[in-house]
Amino acid sequence: MKKFALHFLITLTGILSISCSGLKYMTVETREPAQVTLPVDVMRITIVNNVVQQPDDIGHYLTQLGRSGTERAKASSDSIAIYYTEALTQFLNEEDYFQQVTFYNKPLREDSDFFREQALSPEKMNDIRKETNADAVISLDKLIVETDKREHFRQQGYTYSDMTGKIQSVIRAYLPTMDGKIPTVQYTDSLHWEGFDIQDNLAYSEMMLPSREEAMKILAVRAAEKMTNVFAPHWEMQDRWYYTMPNTLMREGENFAKGADWENAINKWELFYNSQSNKTSKAKAASNIALAYEMSDDMDKAFEWAKKANDLFNESTSPNSLERKRSQLYMNEIERRRSTTNSIDMSKD
Repeated sequence: MKKFALHFLITLTGILSISCSGLKYMTVETREPAQVTLPVDVMRITIVNNVVQQPDDIGHYLTQLGRSGTERAKASSDSIAIYYTEALTQFLNEEDYFQQVTFYNKPLREDSDFFREQALSPEKMNDIRKETNADAVISLDKLIVETDKREHFRQQGYTYSDMTGKIQSVIRAYLPTMDGKIPTVQYTDSLHWEGFDIQDNLAYSEMMLPSREEAMKILAVRAAEKMTNVFAPHWEMQDRWYYTMPNTLMREGENFAKGADWENAINKWELFYNSQSNKTSKAKAASNIALAYEMSDDMDKAFEWAKKANDLFNESTSPNSLERKRSQLYMNEIERRRSTTNSIDMSKD
């Protein structure tokens, strides 16, 4: 299993642009940790669909043209749960984090009670594990999808409408040695579309409304993508910047930064920081040092210097200055990255 020793791995991907205000922007690729950290010996997982298909007449609404009231509508949710679980299997495989991710294509629920959420029994979980040679089972235990369409006007026989789709799901990770602890992930999301409701293939518009069935599939795949980030570390592209100044130490630090020699960049920028009495100049150097520590994967030091920069900018610039806002955003981002309060660590006893 390709587990990563560090929670935060960062790759510099290149300089994007240089502004005339003494800033250089670059794009970095940050390794974001999984929100649910499974034990290190969980190398093979199986994804299962453990929900009852949503009835066609539940969760769908329509406000017709010229009417103020909302009425119920029908839409088939056939295979939506399968789209969800198959997409989750595919996305987790693409992350190349687990050794094996398998989709279990046998139905688990034989009842018709859509509103009842039924967790996997330990016996069923172990049967699936043995059958698929898995260390853990990730199960979709609840799925509710809604669509709400409103009609606005007609043009050339087609109705211009907007539609909001909502999805709610509950996913659990089942392991055999967790002393009854089952990580539960609840997910709620929505998407909005506007366009002409063209379902007869006789016309085309750049603004077309998906059918309710298509909307539900889109929501399911989007939810699966979000859940991938819950169970596996993933890469995200983010913008970063550093300050440039007509000073030898700052320029030397910049040259080291361009070569990803962050230790020497820190040394040069710290020398400049300690030599300055001007708070704005010190703030810019502190911001650069924070970036260098982030690139070195030292989030505590990065936050320490990001806070120094923010405090100095607050003391030396106007309340609405871009420096203050930029510094505050960066400090918050470093705090988010070093925080583990939003994750569930199941690897510890």
